[in-house]
Amino acid sequence: MNLQQVHLRINDAATGQPTPVRLRITDDDGTYYAPYGRLTEFATGVNRDVGGNVVIGAKKWAYIDGTCEILLPPGKLHIEIAKGPEYTPIDGEVTLLAGKMALRFTIERWSDVRKQGWYSGDTRVHFLSPDAALLEGQAEDVAVVNLLARETTIHDQFGQLQPAIPNIVSFSGQAYARLAGSCGVAVNTQNVHPQLGRLGLLHCHRVVYPLAFNFIDWTLADWCDQCHRKKGLVVWTDPLHETGHFRYGEPLADLILGKIDAFEVTFFEDSPFDVMADYYQLLQAGLVVPLVGASGKESNGVALGLMRTYAYVPADQEFTYSGWIDAVRAGRCFVSNGPMLEFTLDFLVPQSRHEILAGEIIVEIRAVAKSLAPFEKLELLWNGKVIASASPAPAVPFQSRIFLEFVPQGSGWLAVRCVGEALLPSRPAPQRVFAHSSAVAVHKHGSPDWADAAAVKRLLSEVEAMLRWTNETAECNAPGQRERLNRVFEQARTVLAKKLS
Repeated sequence: MNLQQVHLRINDAATGQPTPVRLRITDDDGTYYAPYGRLTEFATGVNRDVGGNVVIGAKKWAYIDGTCEILLPPGKLHIEIAKGPEYTPIDGEVTLLAGKMALRFTIERWSDVRKQGWYSGDTRVHFLSPDAALLEGQAEDVAVVNLLARETTIHDQFGQLQPAIPNIVSFSGQAYARLAGSCGVAVNTQNVHPQLGRLGLLHCHRVVYPLAFNFIDWTLADWCDQCHRKKGLVVWTDPLHETGHFRYGEPLADLILGKIDAFEVTFFEDSPFDVMADYYQLLQAGLVVPLVGASGKESNGVALGLMRTYAYVPADQEFTYSGWIDAVRAGRCFVSNGPMLEFTLDFLVPQSRHEILAGEIIVEIRAVAKSLAPFEKLELLWNGKVIASASPAPAVPFQSRIFLEFVPQGSGWLAVRCVGEALLPSRPAPQRVFAHSSAVAVHKHGSPDWADAAAVKRLLSEVEAMLRWTNETAECNAPGQRERLNRVFEQARTVLAKKLS
């Protein structure tokens, strides 16, 4: 087959300049062609040459900075170009004439929520270099990439497994390690215990060691406290951390004690196995915490920003990494794998806590969902029940609106969600179209806080299971460590017990 070298350029319609994108070119036979510097065959295992290439579903893609050189056969070609959920993707055919040396394309936004103060972020990716994370973040239109170093193992030249901590020397803490255009990459850590659970420590002023331990030499609460000393953000990552003894691990107790700042979701398939059921259980028990979205990317089999966090930074504040972290901490955020959400209470973007005076006070609620992918409904939740819903009109972009004058009869929580049956390619399986606001705790003066007894008792049983494990099974090296861990669970048990009194 005769191949000819072609210069490819993709411009942003708003600027007329080249813009980083995700690119896929195939011929009539479905053969994939990669640009120079990218591969047609590449690893998709965890921590295997991560960056620059990606498989989404069954399709191979390359990340480019907006221009590339590529060898292509003359004739009909299928071109796919994507740049995150707010750009209209290009998906069409071109005929490459013999001798033609250049192809030009323009990609255009259908949505620009940054103009309203909303900045997207991925709260957890692993094993990319900071430069690869910057390229992929720009190409997926992610404003903030949180690249988390964690302990792992690699094979040495003799085939033996050796410990490794990729990216730890690039730790940047409260600053960006890389910044270009509209994307910044901050390097922090994910700290892991195989039984107790995993935490993402974002915006730390320094590395919180140890990054991992096996025996009970520390508690996860120690990590939380160290992270918080300089305005760090603690994320409960991998919430479904099941072991043979308990379902959630120590982060549940730390959240009950106010040491966890956000709850992570990476995947949605609209099934009982989704972590959203666990998030709702926390809310029903009166434990309101912001929701964050992460891709959890650790291989070339996952797209950066597939599930992402949109955080609101007011117009009178400069957009910075610290400002984005503060917005997440305050609960001014929603998670999405595609749809854009608008949610206001009394015409303001809500935070985790919304105060209303005693009496018959009307809360003006506005919710809007917009999406290129079709969805079935936009729903408003009050204490877990749908109190309003709307379906989109059959037009692209799909859009639904809810306007409601609401009179709370007591305290409770509010949230907005957008759900659809459409499948988005992902691994290990496709996920469904989804967006969800962080919950807002509505406190009505003169009304007691809410706490569903059944939800509290379920969480209490988990804490009791962890106490039994600590006393009967946990391996402790240092004197007093068992007692320290016991105190964390005992304090959490006391907090929950008060909710039942």
